[in-house]
Amino acid sequence: MNKEVKRNLIIVGIFAAAMAFVEAMIVYYLRKLYYHGSSLFPINILIPASVIRLELVREIATIVMLLAVAFLVARKFKDKFAYFIYAFAVWDIFYYVWLRVTLHWPAHLMEWDILFLIPMLWASPWIIPVICSIIMLILAFVILKFPKTLVKPKEWIMLIVAALAFIVSFVWNYVAIHLAYNNSIPELTKVLTTYVPTKYNWWLFALGVFFAGWAICSFWKRAKGGRR
Repeated sequence: MNKEVKRNLIIVGIFAAAMAFVEAMIVYYLRKLYYHGSSLFPINILIPASVIRLELVREIATIVMLLAVAFLVARKFKDKFAYFIYAFAVWDIFYYVWLRVTLHWPAHLMEWDILFLIPMLWASPWIIPVICSIIMLILAFVILKFPKTLVKPKEWIMLIVAALAFIVSFVWNYVAIHLAYNNSIPELTKVLTTYVPTKYNWWLFALGVFFAGWAICSFWKRAKGGRR
């Protein structure tokens, strides 16, 4: 990597780590207000709808901020993508670091977390998104190390399949609940007040890891061989 890329990685990394602290503090206050134990499940359905709406906007704003910093430091789409997933990964990893420092949470590797709310609740053991972030870091470094090598369409397809597999694994449990109760609000409310997820779809996660690894290896082999 050249000096400019290394400098950009440091700057973007500091931004993402600092942003993660801000996000962790928001979650810190929300937990103090609405959750009095260490577990987030069953979810607190008494959180005001106005707070939920603001959380949805905040989540969108977080992605916009990560995209903005990637677009500021790169010109090519491939590099913008690399800086975005790098920023996202650093932000996600440090988010859990700051929660551990401030809330002493998570307590163990398989503790479940609420990851996202759009378009419905995403949940998994917290270590899963961290593993996904490590994969994104590897991918970002590989792309930025070989600026002249293009990401081929088949590699983009593999990365998209990997991302979809990860996302579906995160929403799997709550999609199943919504389908089982035909989106009936009274019945869903009753279920959600007692539901504690215990089973994660490891097969979908493994599928995502496989396709992401395949894409990274394919790009790496071409780049090392000097091919575009």
